[in-house]
Amino acid sequence: MAGRAVTTAGLPGRGTEPLAGRTAVVTGSSRGIGAATVRALSLAGARVIGISRSAGDPVPNAITIQCDLLDPAAVTRAIVALERELGGAPDILVNNAGVFAAKPVDETTSAAFSAMLALNLSVPFELVRAFLPAMRARRRGHVVTVGSIADHQALPGNAAYAASKFGARGLHEVLRTELAGTGVRATLVSPAAVDTTLWDSVDPAERSVFPPREAMLRPEDVADAILFAVTRPERVAIGEIRLSKS
Repeated sequence: MAGRAVTTAGLPGRGTEPLAGRTAVVTGSSRGIGAATVRALSLAGARVIGISRSAGDPVPNAITIQCDLLDPAAVTRAIVALERELGGAPDILVNNAGVFAAKPVDETTSAAFSAMLALNLSVPFELVRAFLPAMRARRRGHVVTVGSIADHQALPGNAAYAASKFGARGLHEVLRTELAGTGVRATLVSPAAVDTTLWDSVDPAERSVFPPREAMLRPEDVADAILFAVTRPERVAIGEIRLSKS
C-alpha cells in the first residue's frame, strides 16, 4: 500500500486543525458513523486510515485498508499493514464497526449471535490489544468505543446486539480503569438510534420500540462527539458521552 509513515511525536496542531500531526484509525469507515468520523478527523488535520470491506468515498488525507473484520486472519494482516503504514500505533483508535439485527432471544441463531459478538466486541478487543502497548510506552493515545443506547438500556428484540454492546461497555470500563494515570485515554460514545444503513434491513416503523428514521440522530452528530472527545487537552479525560435526540 502506498504512503509514507509519519511521526506522531509532535504536539497537537492549533487553530483550525487541532489534530495536525496526529494519526487515527477508524473501523467501519466506508459508511454511516465511520465515514462521518473519517471526514471529521481528517478536516481536523489528522491522517486517517479507515478499515472496512469497501473503500467508501474519497476523503482528503485519508486512505482505506479493505478488510473483512469477521476474518481473524484478515484482521491480523490489517494490523500489520496499519503498523507499517503509520510506523507504529495510531494516536487515535475509533472502534466503530458493527452489525445489528433485531430479534428476540429464541429467534436468534447461534451463528448470528456469534457473528455479532465477533464484530461488535472481539474485533475491538483485538485492535486495542495490538496497539495499547505502544500507546502506553509513549504515554499518549486515545481509544474511542462507539457504543449504543443498547449498551445501557435493555430493549426487547435486541438479544445479540445488546449482549455485544453491554460487553463493549464492560471492556471500555475495565480499560479506562487500567489506563488511569498512563496518559492514554478511553472514551465510550453511546448514541441513541442513528439513521444509518444498518436500518435498511430493519424497518423501525414496524417496531414501536424504535423511533422512525427521520427522528433519529445523524452520523455527523456522533462524529462531532468523537471529535470533541479526542481534541480535549491531554489533561482532560472524557469517560463517556451519551447522545439523544432533542
